[in-house]
Amino acid sequence: MVGNTLYEEEEFVSMEKNNVDYSPLLSPRGDEIASKTVSSSLVSATKWTLKFFICVIFVLWTAFIFFQPAKPVKNMFSKWNEFSRNTPFGITGSIFVVFTAPFLIIAFLAIAHLNLTGEDQLQGNKSSKYPRFRLWTFPVLIKGPFGVVSATEFIGIVLFLLYVFWATYTYTVDALGTISESDRTSFRAKSMFMMEIMGLRAGAIGLMCLAFLFVPISRGSVLLRYIDIPFEHATRYHVWLGHLTMVIFTIHGLLYVVAWAMDGRLVQELLQWKDIGIANLPGVISLLAGLLMWVTSLPGVRTWNFELFFYTHQLYVVFVVFLALHVGDFIFTMAAGGIFLFLLDRFLRFCQSRRRVNVISSRCLPCGTVELVLSKPQNLRYNALSFIFVQVRELSWLQWHPFSVSSSPLDGKHHLAVLIKVLGKWTEKLRQRITDIDAQKDSSVITTSVEGPYGHEVPYHLMYENLILVAGGIGLSPFLAILSDILHRVREGKPCQPRSILLVWAVKNSSELPLLSTIDMETICPSFSDNVNIDIRIYVTRESDPPVEEGYTYKPIKSSFCPMASDNGMSVLVGTGDNFWSGLYVISSTVGFVTLLALLYGYYITPFHIDIWWYKGLLYVICMVASVVIFGGSVVVLWHNWEKQSHLKDKSNNVKVDDKIHQNGSLAPKDLSQVSIEKSTIISYGSRPDFKEIYESMSEKWGLVDVGVIVCGPSTLQTSVAEEIRSHSMTRQRHHPIFHFHSHSFDL
Repeated sequence: MVGNTLYEEEEFVSMEKNNVDYSPLLSPRGDEIASKTVSSSLVSATKWTLKFFICVIFVLWTAFIFFQPAKPVKNMFSKWNEFSRNTPFGITGSIFVVFTAPFLIIAFLAIAHLNLTGEDQLQGNKSSKYPRFRLWTFPVLIKGPFGVVSATEFIGIVLFLLYVFWATYTYTVDALGTISESDRTSFRAKSMFMMEIMGLRAGAIGLMCLAFLFVPISRGSVLLRYIDIPFEHATRYHVWLGHLTMVIFTIHGLLYVVAWAMDGRLVQELLQWKDIGIANLPGVISLLAGLLMWVTSLPGVRTWNFELFFYTHQLYVVFVVFLALHVGDFIFTMAAGGIFLFLLDRFLRFCQSRRRVNVISSRCLPCGTVELVLSKPQNLRYNALSFIFVQVRELSWLQWHPFSVSSSPLDGKHHLAVLIKVLGKWTEKLRQRITDIDAQKDSSVITTSVEGPYGHEVPYHLMYENLILVAGGIGLSPFLAILSDILHRVREGKPCQPRSILLVWAVKNSSELPLLSTIDMETICPSFSDNVNIDIRIYVTRESDPPVEEGYTYKPIKSSFCPMASDNGMSVLVGTGDNFWSGLYVISSTVGFVTLLALLYGYYITPFHIDIWWYKGLLYVICMVASVVIFGGSVVVLWHNWEKQSHLKDKSNNVKVDDKIHQNGSLAPKDLSQVSIEKSTIISYGSRPDFKEIYESMSEKWGLVDVGVIVCGPSTLQTSVAEEIRSHSMTRQRHHPIFHFHSHSFDL
């Protein structure tokens, strides 16, 4: 966590100065005001138009997928394929228009919307005057295999399962009708035929699930940014879809295996790789890669050996490539849209992670936590809800770990901080490395690579006038960033809704209390209590009595400073970065993809009558990768050059205020006994938070308002908070507030 005292970029503005009237002596001309009003109205109308078209395209596209198993839709689709069969692009082109093009068109429209929105998201998302329930913040399912599930997520789960059951039922009825019309008389022959038909249909259903599988793990995806779903939330959807997809694909494979075994041709069929039609051996390889990824991603295996899960998941390359060889180009096109967007994100992450990022400063806190302050360029934006992936090259070239940022973007333009709890081998090595640097007193440097920042597009913590922040252990880290962000905004007069904040923090031992000392609220915003009411309740669960020295007083923390290299800041090459460049990257890659496909089919496949399915599937994948590398890579080069020019301009025009880190040398945290916030802090030993009592007391205190409840901690803590919110919502009185559940916990 950044010591906020150290990273201020300008002198504090006194309370008297905030009251000075800065209105101009001459009022703006009427035509200027009218021009601004017209411009704002035009932008607003354009954004609503884009939203309308996005919704229409998405609804029509998903409706087609949902009803495709029905005979009328299936017949209409067959006629469409026959109509386009004689075109240069053939059936592949017709399927591309129906299944892949909508994905890409929605992405284009989302890019336009994000560029129009720009930085005015906060002004356009103010809290409602009248409190009301929201589907995406109301927990419906609490305990179960899905964890805490909101009403919106529950609807999505139901729709996916409904599609699977509906498609299975429809295909089964069709298969039974086909069998009754066939000349097969024996039960054995009918059974084998039925299993092969249903195996084929199961593959089709799995392919539709696969079309969505890669979208949630595209960390900087323009689609996730548009609907404001951060990657840490979207990962859950990938897990759910992954289980569903692999169950269906496993059934697909087993049905064929049983049918072939009954017919005595199992080995022959498994090793078959024909040119015209489905190639079985690539399908076997793809399924085996998928099964290996699936088994190692199960919760027990993942917890037992995370590295095994991580490394086997790189088999997605084998899974996708051999799937394309298995089904050919036109069938693979059905799932290509989501895979292409993932490729865009993966290549950009690769480019960003090549940059070496120097650590400005590092220190070990006495509670077993490490703080890293990383250099970043001024134009790399993030918010207090962001997180990054960090690789420390002195420890491992392969391991990447996600961490929530513990600094506010208003703490400083040239740095970003994270707090890392020492829990495993990697974090223990990191702490030892920092300790060694401090002991040797040399010029050793910790070099890192960073991917991100990722997170919510809109800082929703600023949308509520009343906030309850619930943290467990190191889960306090993002809330330090939130508190710092709010106090900075209050001091500087920037848009900020929160006025009443309750921080509930549960820790195992009192040795963890120094974490809260890494933020000095009075220094950030003098007399902040006049504008924001902050109450803190701390629960030390494994100690029945306070230590001898009660409170936050403890020995000064030794800090280990690494030489700052101004040229080694984080790269801006990230999907959540500059809207113009990230949008141009997606658009150019997509245009390149379509162009390469047009050239491939127009000048090679169609003129030379290339009919080998697996070969065309391979060429299709090559076009996807080549378009990202060639066309997208060209934009990345321009983007990188723009970053360098911006950095040189910043160096010539600004003095790096982050050098205060080395000048005032006071990274040791403050004694909070000297700060007025201690008056509103209650520490309870040997007890856990009673959320029912907390909600009831806040209900009487705040009245009928929207209350944002943000939780960062273990799953048990999230479950307890969500369960009480649901219970309170069911029994609440009309004058009580409505609590909105938000999880800020990352769990791969």
